[in-house]
Amino acid sequence: MAFELARTILHPKPWGMHDIRPWCDRMPNRIKTGEISYEREADTHPRPSLCLKLLFADQPLSIQVHPDDTYAGTIGLPSGKNEAWYVVWAAPGAQIGVGLTQHLSRVQLRQAIVDQSIADLLLWRTVAPGDSCLIPAGTVHAIGAGLIIAEIQNRADATFRLYDYGRGRELHIDEGMAVALAEPATGMFEQCRLSETRRLLAASAKFIFERLDLPPGSIWHLDAESETWLLVLKGQAAAGNLSLSTGDAIFAKDNKITLRVAATGLTALIAYDGCGPNIALMQNRGDTV
Repeated sequence: MAFELARTILHPKPWGMHDIRPWCDRMPNRIKTGEISYEREADTHPRPSLCLKLLFADQPLSIQVHPDDTYAGTIGLPSGKNEAWYVVWAAPGAQIGVGLTQHLSRVQLRQAIVDQSIADLLLWRTVAPGDSCLIPAGTVHAIGAGLIIAEIQNRADATFRLYDYGRGRELHIDEGMAVALAEPATGMFEQCRLSETRRLLAASAKFIFERLDLPPGSIWHLDAESETWLLVLKGQAAAGNLSLSTGDAIFAKDNKITLRVAATGLTALIAYDGCGPNIALMQNRGDTV
């Protein structure tokens, strides 16, 4: 059994933001924070299978692609990498790129990477807060400037950069060519409502990603049978003996937690192991705080 407040780890990135409040009050001077990763309170074995992050993009991120399990195994990695995004904040006109505008041959794809025209062949989409997207392994993708995005992914260090806007970091052209799907991506932006309080944002064979909108004063049982991460976007609640507010995250597994929502209500993201939504994940106790 496990239930704990997640640690927040700040990662400097050249494309990050100086001010990431209210997500974190620790602002290193003159350092751009590109990511907050949420980790268990202590290093444990086995490691969690999922990784929860907040991404802060003041500039565009690299255009990249992730391998599937099969290719990852050939280079000594434990798994490939699928991920899903939820747009927390977006500047007017902010965009993400998912898939290509057209089918390319392998020769055409390599040429587009080498001559840097891959940025023009990415299918860019203007997004707004509340939008979400699934990024399966093999999908060429990028995050544009002016975005804060919550990301859930398989815990795998398997990112191949194809283009990096001249930042001088290493590119991985051969590896990217080996795994990239040189084609448009379809059906990645669909959401559906599971109940009045639960919205399905993305579903893969490895994880489920949802948004919770819990009314003020309500009390819930969270049945974290499998590995589960919860991130507070807005509002306040008590999870067991923990007080949660914006930017706090919890990790739970093989445990049942009582959530008592404050008068502010609660909007949160929740991600968990599985290949389909867990209908019994959240149970309303029917009473109020």
